[in-house]
Amino acid sequence: MVVVSGSVKVEDLTSGSSDYAANSWVSWFLSTKGNEYFCEVDEDYILDRFNLTGLNAEVQHYPQALDLVTDALEDELEDEERDLIEAQARLLYGLVHARYIVTTRGLAKMLEKYKRAEFGRCPRVLCYQQTLLPVGLSDLPFQKAVKLFCPRCEDIYSPKSSRHGTIDGAFFGTTFPHMLFMVYPHMLPSKSPTSQSPFLLTSSRGTEGSGAQATPAHLAGLEGEEGDSPLSAMSPAIGAGVGIGGNSAGGTGQGPAAAPGGSTATAAAKVERYRPRIFGFPTHETAKLHRWQEKQRDAQIERLERAEAGASITVAPDAGVGAGARTGLGGLD
Repeated sequence: MVVVSGSVKVEDLTSGSSDYAANSWVSWFLSTKGNEYFCEVDEDYILDRFNLTGLNAEVQHYPQALDLVTDALEDELEDEERDLIEAQARLLYGLVHARYIVTTRGLAKMLEKYKRAEFGRCPRVLCYQQTLLPVGLSDLPFQKAVKLFCPRCEDIYSPKSSRHGTIDGAFFGTTFPHMLFMVYPHMLPSKSPTSQSPFLLTSSRGTEGSGAQATPAHLAGLEGEEGDSPLSAMSPAIGAGVGIGGNSAGGTGQGPAAAPGGSTATAAAKVERYRPRIFGFPTHETAKLHRWQEKQRDAQIERLERAEAGASITVAPDAGVGAGARTGLGGLD
């Protein structure tokens, strides 16, 4: 039977430096491949038992795992028991990490990693290489893997590396990226496209013939009068999985073809979307936008259901949207 101490694994993977910090379990954990998303949690924070409230119910062998993380484990353990304690120490550090990164010091450390683009960049073309932040879809462990949040398009993506893709999302929590931008609002990227962008929508009215381009902010201004904007009206249909070509090019009012394997309306109703939350509560502006978008989506689903039942869709004229903008949107108004 082989008997080893809980710190042997750390010592074997270090250069043998006399520096205690270099030989600590936390330093070894952070230097392991696949843990690049984590920041170093201050030892004082870990030793403060108030910060660990409730974690003893989440982590098995909690006393030994805590001793291992803080390099205080002196018991001699068998191989199997050591591996079990090691796994629980990882879980404990991850859950403590989720709490730490929403503190002032934790946010500052993660901000530096964000500035260096250590979490990657958004794959969406129109986000122009926007840097990402890790986010969890649940605050409970063993539920969902970590995702990457883009503050420009406000969507989430899976990490490119399979090593990062297996990290538990609870180790970052649902609050972190949104809390960071509340504390550092100047880091929030502008969503307005540059004047050189070839993707700017041209307004079908007002600027027609003038060569001027309408920005999303300009188009959104139409909502104040009519309750709808051309740009926003497209978003629910696209976001709900409904193609823009809902009607035929000639605008005959014929409904869209049913999605392969089922109803288009049913498929649209099942689409999931990411909802930014801080401590479980949706952020105000985003929640307000989501309510409006979901109202438009529900209206579009009703039109799709009527179309699939054989009823014709009546395209109502919209004072705020030109005929060209209405074409193919399935009667959005």
